[in-house]
Amino acid sequence: MRILLTNDDGIHAPGIAALHGAIRDMGEVLTIAPSDVQSATSHGITFHTPLFVEEVTTNSHVRGYAVDGRPADCVKLGLRRIWPDLYGDGERPDVVISGMNSGANVGINVIYSGTVAAAVESAFLGVPAIAVSLHMGGGAPHWRRAAEIARHAIDEVLRHRIDPHSVININIPRTLTADAPMPAIRVVTMNTSAGIDNYERRVSPSGQTYFWPNGDGMQFYHTKEGTDVESLNERFITVTPLQYDLTDHHRLVAWRERLTAAGARH
Repeated sequence: MRILLTNDDGIHAPGIAALHGAIRDMGEVLTIAPSDVQSATSHGITFHTPLFVEEVTTNSHVRGYAVDGRPADCVKLGLRRIWPDLYGDGERPDVVISGMNSGANVGINVIYSGTVAAAVESAFLGVPAIAVSLHMGGGAPHWRRAAEIARHAIDEVLRHRIDPHSVININIPRTLTADAPMPAIRVVTMNTSAGIDNYERRVSPSGQTYFWPNGDGMQFYHTKEGTDVESLNERFITVTPLQYDLTDHHRLVAWRERLTAAGARH
């Protein structure tokens, strides 16, 4: 198996190092990740400036390519140029894995997530993708054990055929010790309630007003039963299949009827 590994915390982050260590025996792993932190950049891509790329070896002994861009840039550039340049025209990885992110990507945070966006970019381009994130809090994470748990979840997912345009979003519950038990897997939907985080109004020494974001990103107006937020808080590994088609198919017919009728009136 050939894997393109990426993330949004940057190529030097502990999460990508731990995940690399956990998956490297699955086959050939090529790491292409942002040169610095790109959390919450969602699906932004670079159009008007060049993307500088440097081959690096991190302090965690991960060799790969650091891209001066966003997570989606890394995958787009990786699949369109870096991978074919290395392996030949028409060659592609079998799967793209994005993570392991420092922080959960559940609920509405999925939309903001650079980790998920990297996976979605891969699915756009026809390579199945898995996003992996770790719920933080309660102490320093044990990255190696979290990566072992992530590997278990990845293996379970890859036992089954994945459509080339599929995105699977995996979240790992808080993992604080080397002997943390292996959680059960629960396949769940995405919680769609808005977060209750807000902004604190402040004034700079020069008298200028500014706003500082507050909240931890895991507080929501409500949590629906059977969703990713609830299940992750219950210490399950959550697995959520995602799609990038934003069409509201349930309302499509109604809007056709409304606007066809409007056109007939004129």
